[in-house]
This record gives sequence, C-alpha cells and structure tokens, in this order.
Amino acid sequence: MTQTVTLPMAPPVVLCLSPHGRETAAAVAAALKAPLHTRADRVEPGDVVFANALTHARDLFAAGHGIVGVCAAGILIRAVAPLLSDKRIEPPVIAIPDTGSTIIPLLGGHRGANRLARTIAQSLGVEAAVTTAGDLALGAALDEPPAGYRLAKDAGSEALARALRGGVNSIVDGDAPAPWDLPENPNAAVTLLTTERPTVPAADRLVYHPQRHVLGLGCARGADPDAMAQMIDSVLQQANVAPEALAAVATVALKADEPAILAAAGHLGVPLRLFTPEELDALTARVANPSEVVFAEVGTHSVAEAAALAAAGSDAVLVVPKVKSPTTTCAIARAPTPIADPAGRPRGVLSLVGIGPGRSDWRTPEASRFVAEADELVGYGLYIDLLGPIAAGKPRHDFPLGGEEDRCRFALEEAGRGRNVALICSGDSGIYAMGALVYELLDRARDTGGVSDAARRVAVRTAPGVSALQAAAARSGAPLGHDFCAISLSDLLTPRDDIVRRIRAAAEGDFVVAFYNPVSKRRRTLLAEARDMLLLHRPADTPVLLAASLGRPEERLRLRTLADLDVDEVDMLTTVIVGSAQSRVAELGEGPKIYTPRGYARKIDGDLAS
Repeated sequence: MTQTVTLPMAPPVVLCLSPHGRETAAAVAAALKAPLHTRADRVEPGDVVFANALTHARDLFAAGHGIVGVCAAGILIRAVAPLLSDKRIEPPVIAIPDTGSTIIPLLGGHRGANRLARTIAQSLGVEAAVTTAGDLALGAALDEPPAGYRLAKDAGSEALARALRGGVNSIVDGDAPAPWDLPENPNAAVTLLTTERPTVPAADRLVYHPQRHVLGLGCARGADPDAMAQMIDSVLQQANVAPEALAAVATVALKADEPAILAAAGHLGVPLRLFTPEELDALTARVANPSEVVFAEVGTHSVAEAAALAAAGSDAVLVVPKVKSPTTTCAIARAPTPIADPAGRPRGVLSLVGIGPGRSDWRTPEASRFVAEADELVGYGLYIDLLGPIAAGKPRHDFPLGGEEDRCRFALEEAGRGRNVALICSGDSGIYAMGALVYELLDRARDTGGVSDAARRVAVRTAPGVSALQAAAARSGAPLGHDFCAISLSDLLTPRDDIVRRIRAAAEGDFVVAFYNPVSKRRRTLLAEARDMLLLHRPADTPVLLAASLGRPEERLRLRTLADLDVDEVDMLTTVIVGSAQSRVAELGEGPKIYTPRGYARKIDGDLAS
C-alpha cells in the first residue's frame, strides 16, 4: 500500500508591526476570518498582543500556523529562516507592505500559499506576486490539487516543473480536477491525467486521483495488520481502484484502537472515520450482506459495508461488497463526486504536552505543533497562560492545583468524544506530571475509578519537554554529568517513610540528587532532614544549587554548600540540586559553574602511567 504522511496545518494568523499597516492588517484579518496579532506599544491592540516580532513569528511558524505579515519581508524571513527544512510541510509565509499594494508568498506556493495570497489579493483589489512555475503557466498549483483530489505517488513532478519553466503548457487527458480550467496543447511534453484507476509511474505524466471511494473495515480483536494489508491490496487491485482514490477508512467506533485498522489508515495516508453501532445499523437496508451474528456481537447488522456507505455519503453505492478472511472484513463504497470531507468522527487524540519552564525558545516544535492542532486545551491555568499566542482563541479548561485527577479524567473523556485535546504540563509531562496519571486512569478498571470505554480507545501521544532538573543543570554548568536521581519531597501522595528511604539510598549511593517539591507552606522539615542524611556520606562543602522560576523573568540561581543549605531560602518554585562527593565548582570569569566529572581525568592519568 502507498504510504503518505498527512501533516495538518493550523489556521493563518495576521501580524501587524506598524501603526501605518493597522488598517490593511485589519482588512486582511477580516477577509480571512483570522486573528489579528499586533506589536505591543506600537499598534492599536488586536486579538493578541506580542512584544518581540521575531520570536512571535518563529513560535507561530513552529506551531504550524500560516503567517500573513503586514510588515517588511525581511523581518519574516529572518524569523523563520532557522526553521526551514522541507517545503512540503512548512506553512505559508506571506508578506504585505503597509499600503497593501501587493501580496508576496515568501516560501513559494506550497501548502496553499499561492491560494491564500490570491484570496488576500482579491479582497484588497491588488495583485499577488506569484512566482511558482505551475501557477504562472497554468494558474494552478499543480503539486497541490483541489480538495477531494490526490496526486499519485511517483508522479513526474520534476519533469513537469522543468517543462513549465521552459514555457511548455500541458494537455489534459480525461477530466481535469474539477475546479481547474487548464489549457490544452497536443504537443505538450507532459500530460495531466485524472483517473480513479491505478497507473504506472511515468516521468512525463502527472496523475490526479479523485477521492470518490471509502474503504470500510472490520476485524476480530487483535487481527494481524499484515493480513489486513494483504486483503486491502488484493481488494483494491481486483476493483481496479488506486489507493490514492480513497478518501477515508471507516469502521465502527468500538474498533477505534484496533492496530490493524489504524495501521491501514496510516499506510494509506487517509483519515479514519468512526460511527456508533446505531448509526451503522440505520443503514442496514443499503448493505448487501446484513448479519444477525454481527448484530449480536457489535450492535449493528454490518460493519465494513455500512461504515463505507456512512462515510461516503447518502448518494454513495457499494462497489465492492463485503470481502472477508478469517479475521478481517473489507468493503468499498463510491460517491458520485470527490469526497473532500468524509462523514463520521475522527479518533480522539490526547496530547501530553510538556512546555518546559514556559519560555517559547525552550519549547520543542513538536509541543508547539500539538498545541496548534488541538481543538481544546486542558491544564493548570498558569501553564496554559505560559503558552502565549499559540493558545489564543482556543477553548480552554482550567483546573486548580490539587485537581490533577479531575484534569486528566476530563481530558481523556473529551478525547473520547473524538476531540483533539492537549493536556498542558510544565517541564516534561512524564516527570512528576500528568503522563503517569493518564496511563493510570487508562489502566484502571471502570468500576475502580477508570475512564469510559470511549476514552480508553483514544490515541495518546507525548511531546517531551525541558524538565526543571535539565533547566537548572544547563543554567549552572553540568552538575548532572554523572549518575543522578530525582526525589520529590512531597508526602501528599508518597508515604514519608518511602521518601526517607530513597534519600538514604541516594546518599549511600553518592548520587547527585535533584529535589522536586522541596517545601510547602505546611511542610518545612523534610529538606533539612535530607541535608543531614546527605552530610553523613558527602563533604560539607558539596555544592548545592537553588534554582527558582527557571526560564522566566524572575529566574534566580543561588550556589550554596550542603552544610550551609538553609530551608528558609527555598520555596515551592525552587528546584534543589545537591552534588555528589565528586561534584566540583569551577571558578570562571563568567562566574562559578558546578560540574560532576565522569572520570576522564583518571582515564588520562592511567593512560599516561601506562
């Protein structure tokens, strides 16, 4: 089967940096129904206000937002240049002068940039400065077909681009993608072909497949993905349908987490669409092979056939009735016109997003993208606030400190409804954060405090974040250069005796120790006890780092010795790193730096002695 990666793109954002461009920016934002982001202290506030243009534009681009900047083109180029890598996945970046006199797609026409530029140009009554070969010669972005069409794999796009650059038009063999009205030239060096059938790759031909078909699937629990793939390949070949002519894979919601079905949708590069048993059973009169056995097991008389018809629409017909193997079933429905938006709901997604200390330049592009793709955000209010502009306008559900289980349960249940939910955590979601609790809820039985069956079928994905211990270490040198451990001193969820036992073990093992949650308003003694236990096994002058509010304007770093560690200097926002007996402080021109050597000096001494 053809494997294609489908990358979502967040909605475009209009940026305005100068009061002289405010009117133009507002008109563009209104035409696109897009949010207007304005430079603080310079421009009348829009939907979002930002302080630094380069950082703001870079954050939006990393999150997958198209950027329409009413500003100098150079500002946008400098902002996104460090992130450029693949034109096929990068969002559009468009520059517009303050006067609105022209519209300039800066990164070419990919990902709808030329279409977006022309839409803006039409709304302002000006011209778009389009430079891509296909658009100039034919008025169409040939590598980005209209909705409901798909470019065949291994198409002759490079040959086509060369031909267009040489001024050669194209001839259309068969029906062109419906919105296009392309010129014909019997002597063209490159042919455009629109067909639902499989084709043999050719360097002089560009093939478009109208996505009129939906693949309905069913399977036994734990069916072999390879067996499913073989069945699909066989059925498509017999039906003479190209894999790219499929618009979706569809099944009953009970199979939302079935590996064989998920693998099929992933390899085909099409969305998965889900239906309740009741929705599918309502189509029993239209299916070819209703089954009482299936109804008794699933609650619908048909899965594969009914799902294919449901996703393809009310006018669709079965072109391949149910084909079955011992563990899988498959059917194909065909709609009379290309399907741009298949019916049904998607599989829910819960993204565990670690945002690090909150600084945008310490947040990974993947974390930003997960936030941009999310339908809604869940988390402690401060953490969501730290996301800044990429969270603007998204529905959010704020939960207080202490409401962690409610927070995770809510996020899972929302995802169970087919939503894309981002659960926002500071640091890394898997380090003293919500990741473990999410999996604990998924692992619990329903009658012992678990979540619904729908929530258990969602996709859970994780974007790693910079943890407090990493941030503290980076700021202070390399204290984690050798073996280390992390211990939370909070006894809200962990028995105090367990915490004490772990501190003793870390002391005896001479680990560098990162203490999380070192104190609270009511808990002030355990850190002092930890200090005294560590002093039994390492020198009094062992370096200690007190790191508070890392990565934020109020960041504060203090270097102490273990003997001088004073609990009154520590608050809830402080991470405490205690060095091992081997840790050292290097006095450098820029100030002292802590490091824990791994033993390279001993190795060098041994090499010299030998």
